Amino acid sequence: MLVMLSGCVHQKFVTEPYPRWGDESSISQSGGNVPLILRTLVPLEPTKAPACVLLVHGMNEHIGRYGEVAHYFSRQFLVAGFDFYAHGLSNPVLQQADQALAAGAGRQEVGDAFLAQSLLHDLEPLRRTLDLALALRQTIALCDAQSDSKRPVFIVSHSLGALVAASYLIQVRNEDDPAKRVRGIVFLAPAFAVSEPPGWRGWVANPLIKLSFHAEMHFLHPQNEPLPLLLFNQLFSLITVPLLDGMFEVFSWPGLRSFLTPVSPAWVTDYLTDSEAEKARLRADNWIVRRSLLRYVKGIEEEVVRFRRKMDQFKIPYYLVYSAHDPITPAWGNKDFARVTLKNHSDNAVLALPNLHYHQHLFLKEPARTEFLKNIEQWMEHRLRTRSDSY
Repeated sequence: MLVMLSGCVHQKFVTEPYPRWGDESSISQSGGNVPLILRTLVPLEPTKAPACVLLVHGMNEHIGRYGEVAHYFSRQFLVAGFDFYAHGLSNPVLQQADQALAAGAGRQEVGDAFLAQSLLHDLEPLRRTLDLALALRQTIALCDAQSDSKRPVFIVSHSLGALVAASYLIQVRNEDDPAKRVRGIVFLAPAFAVSEPPGWRGWVANPLIKLSFHAEMHFLHPQNEPLPLLLFNQLFSLITVPLLDGMFEVFSWPGLRSFLTPVSPAWVTDYLTDSEAEKARLRADNWIVRRSLLRYVKGIEEEVVRFRRKMDQFKIPYYLVYSAHDPITPAWGNKDFARVTLKNHSDNAVLALPNLHYHQHLFLKEPARTEFLKNIEQWMEHRLRTRSDSY
């Protein structure tokens, strides 16, 4: 309750403009949404770039953090990145704050940026951003503009962004769909499981999280269990799922969400990176949304469940990286995904890090950070040397 009530005194200010990298392309969106800004970096000789790379960020962060990553890959690839719906400069509160700072205003209060999540009952708005990219389509258009040939595209995705990308790519598609241009995807600590808070917080939270996840898994979907257990699970889920959905929906209503929306706990930063300098940057970076509507959190859980029911159908080649002790996106989700998909393509690869609990591999201390970037680059180069695919 103390964690939840801390939301009512939560204030955030930004004092410096949004961290930009690359060239900006503004893309109009329908439905009154703020324009999508696509960032691009090209190598010194763009026509020689063998492929294009689309960077996809995680939950509540922004693509501005990925400037150094973009510059690394832009040594040989055309690189693009964007902010998901309700994140970064795709969030109207944050975009207005950035415009005010650019016009010479002082610090801007952005504590209400989380309210842009009010329409996020699921990840569909994020998938639409990725699709129309307005990201992937625009990345392909920019990629093709640099050359007469249709170059392949790679997606490098992190955490919730990996779940969004995976659930988008698994959908049945026409031959002319832009997803057909994707040569491979890199999953970095993908959100294929629900979080497991560490320490004393986990003693309280984890049983409730697992209870909710168990109910979602069984809700109207038998799991081949014995009949008595099947009946119990179905009855349990028919009571639990609507009850929790209703509670989280009510807690997200205007008037209640201002003090019932939890602030991101401090322990999360400690599990993101082993770099003290990066931790300091994270704590000072108020372009990151620090609160999440409970409706959105419940929607993410439901999305994880839906994806797990059909993840064995994922055919696009992937490179999966995860830490064995990551509490934010636990390893069991990645193990389950690899178990049912690894055989789907000969170029699928998994890098499991048995001694790590950090969540953001591209923001670790050197030399580990550069090693991860090299591993990703080498896997993409290997995919480019592969002439044919079976998917």
